[in-house]
Amino acid sequence: MTNHDKQFQLTTPNSVTTVTDWFCDDIRLTHTVTDYQKADHMRTSNDTDVVRLHFGLKGDYAFSYKQLNRSFDLIGGHHNIMYSNGFEIEVQPKAAEIETFGIQFPKALFIEFTQTGNEYLQRFCENVMAGKEALLSENWGPIDAATQQVIGQIMNCRFTGQLKKLFLLSKSIELLVLSAEAYNYAAGKKDVFIKNKTDKEKIIAVRDLINERLNDPPGLTEIAQLVGLNEYKLKRGFKETFNATVFEYLTGQRLQLANQYLLDTEKTSAEIAYELGYSTPQHFNNAFKKKFGVTPNSVRINP
Repeated sequence: MTNHDKQFQLTTPNSVTTVTDWFCDDIRLTHTVTDYQKADHMRTSNDTDVVRLHFGLKGDYAFSYKQLNRSFDLIGGHHNIMYSNGFEIEVQPKAAEIETFGIQFPKALFIEFTQTGNEYLQRFCENVMAGKEALLSENWGPIDAATQQVIGQIMNCRFTGQLKKLFLLSKSIELLVLSAEAYNYAAGKKDVFIKNKTDKEKIIAVRDLINERLNDPPGLTEIAQLVGLNEYKLKRGFKETFNATVFEYLTGQRLQLANQYLLDTEKTSAEIAYELGYSTPQHFNNAFKKKFGVTPNSVRINP
């Protein structure tokens, strides 16, 4: 069961938003899912002086950010780091469901973590110290498998008390590092293979299809037919977007699910191995140990 600190719903005539919060001292982590019965502009604002990590997980939407004097048209699978003292945004949904995740770092704490970071973070940090509104990257980074897995670990947090605070702090810093490195990666790329929004939507659909069928994963030919891409563009586009091949992504997601099963169920390693499609328990054990550095049974609290 997710060990969140606060969960509530916001209802309008055209939408229902479920907000889940976790807190680590003054760091706030928030998962938001909005279901729209009808497209409806939504406005939100606050006056906090924080740095925001924004992760768009699912859905197609545009939003304007008054303090940055910028507008963005985005589709699920993107992230960026933003700073302003207070913010006002207006969201225009283009999908029935929009899912986001965010982390708010107090200004002083963010500066402490990043002022000796890579050159991009240092430049951003200088703006934060000067109280100047800033965006880490003009190009929103893709949410790769590693980033998605860390967000999943936070949403499935099972610790309590001081251990929970340490866990949330470590994962917040990990997402900050992954965000900065994603910008490094994007800045170093010379060619962009997926250039239009329609193809980007199809690549996101590939990710969602894999996540929905971890127990019975489709092959490349089936995926290509289902989303309407040829296999070459599918493989190249997926690697570019998520910094992993389809097989690498699938393997990572299955092992992450296996880890959750080990923590939250009484299923044996062999049962999990067969449920997730591994040919033998030994094959599963080897893959699990390669990814996590420990055997499956060793992660159980009460083996």
